[in-house]
Amino acid sequence: MPHRRARLSRRAFLQAAGSTLAIAALPGPVTAQAAPIKLGTLTPLTGAGGSYGPSMRKAMEFVAQEVNAAGGVLGRPLQLVSEDDQTNPEAAVRAARKLIDVDKVAAIMGTWASAVTTAVAPLCWESKTFLTTVSGSDTITQLPHQGYLIRTQPNTNLQIGKLGDFLISLKVKRVFVLAAQTPFALPSQKRLQELLPKGGAELVGAVIYDKDKTTFRSEIDQALRTKPDMIYLNGYTPDCTVLLKELFKAGYTGAKVAQGYAVNQKLLDSVPAEVSDGTYTATPSPAVDSAGYKRLAAFLGASDLDPYSCQCHDQISLVVLAIAKAKGEATGTAIRDTVRKIAQGGGAKVDSAVAGLKLLAQGQEINYEGASGPCDFTETGDILDCKIRFDQAQGAKFKVVKLI
Repeated sequence: MPHRRARLSRRAFLQAAGSTLAIAALPGPVTAQAAPIKLGTLTPLTGAGGSYGPSMRKAMEFVAQEVNAAGGVLGRPLQLVSEDDQTNPEAAVRAARKLIDVDKVAAIMGTWASAVTTAVAPLCWESKTFLTTVSGSDTITQLPHQGYLIRTQPNTNLQIGKLGDFLISLKVKRVFVLAAQTPFALPSQKRLQELLPKGGAELVGAVIYDKDKTTFRSEIDQALRTKPDMIYLNGYTPDCTVLLKELFKAGYTGAKVAQGYAVNQKLLDSVPAEVSDGTYTATPSPAVDSAGYKRLAAFLGASDLDPYSCQCHDQISLVVLAIAKAKGEATGTAIRDTVRKIAQGGGAKVDSAVAGLKLLAQGQEINYEGASGPCDFTETGDILDCKIRFDQAQGAKFKVVKLI
């Protein structure tokens, strides 16, 4: 059978030529084979964590922009696919399934609430998608995640350990816990119960409540019957707002302490100063003197960054550098196997993904320390150490009182 010559139509020819021109116009080393590296962001753009999600996403976009402007990862551009977890486990699972099944991302970054991370994590390890989180509950790294998870947020043991030390330094004697129903609640209570007697204090009681209630007067009455001199509000911003108002109305004059993500400046701005005055907060402290922190602050247009935006800046940087260390293999397994090789050890210290990519291209070893500080992880994915900053609300503003 004679061979027939393929005929190329004028339209096909022009389309082919146009594609070639478009590829040739791409900057740097990007080539026709340079498919984008897809990474997912899953942050609380709405819901109880909505005060933090937009900034967390912007921090990751900042790193992606810097990397792409410098030529990508071994010539491949980064493509971020962003979803809102709504600070809700069910919504987060739907969003994670899309990121994994439809968008085919190598990593999901930025989950905030412990309940969200607990719900999403099984989807990630089952699909071999790497997960980075800022959630703090001990239970998260106790999951059988097979190494497909790291967290930049200190775990309960570390956070509450330093909170216990702080409470003892205040010489309080009787502590009551009012906690929202989250994976963080019981481990926090248990840790405080272990620590307080070492300083002559005791946990006199605890109530775990439904955070979506509109009033907590019965829970407050139960707390006040124990005559506490310190109440630990272990919830989120909406419920802590109600709790502070109702404690004030009930005439409680003892001390109060909360997590910094719950009692934040947004809350202080929403209530009279006398309602929040005197409340202590505990917050993981970013590396405020680092060049990475200062660059991110300039991009976000803020002088005082929340720890989660700093951690998300570092999460995407770690993922990018792990892919580069794996010679461009953009898979969850490759990230899992290389992330510690670029984050801890004796390599040259770098505080940006771009700086790290340059050194890796030269064959050098690196040790990434970013806007949130050192990023050294245990085998189970916990951050090894983190400074905790204690502030106090005074006249509707926060004043730093201690760094532990």
